[in-house]
Amino acid sequence: MPIDLPPGLPIIPDGEVPFSQRIFGVRPTAARAADVDAAGTAAAEVAGAAGGTEAGGAAPFEMSPEDFEAAVSDALLLIPDKAARAMDNVAIFIEDDYTPQSGDDPGTVLLGLYEGVPLTERGSWWDAGSLPDRITIFRQPILDICASRQDVIDEVAITVIHEIAHHFGIGDDRLHELGWG
Repeated sequence: MPIDLPPGLPIIPDGEVPFSQRIFGVRPTAARAADVDAAGTAAAEVAGAAGGTEAGGAAPFEMSPEDFEAAVSDALLLIPDKAARAMDNVAIFIEDDYTPQSGDDPGTVLLGLYEGVPLTERGSWWDAGSLPDRITIFRQPILDICASRQDVIDEVAITVIHEIAHHFGIGDDRLHELGWG
């Protein structure tokens, strides 16, 4: 089964303009977000918290689980159509926090996690009966490094794109080279 995969993500995040405006030129609205199914989404791995109270920054941004889910829906609207159409059998989840697994550094902080078989590694064995790949977004670590709802949307969008890149078979080294680490 031939797959036409992108060689990498051409967009490199930088500057002070919000991610959604910088990349797509528009901000999603709450009305549009209500039209999105928030049953799936999620994102970027971080070796340590960047910002928030752990780094001496401001207190974590407060947001209810329902508002966070709506922000995730807004972020999902920012995923380029071509990337969304190329995804195959992926479910997106939201959890409060990542619990380090056996063998992980106990201080591991993740914003998101991809679990599954990348498109580049799937063979004929994969199709029948395979469970969906899973992308999980971790709410509290994202809130810990954000100062506003727009920051949450931007961070979730970056995280989702990072994890989707893993679904396409792009590793962390390449993502770091592209500025999406």
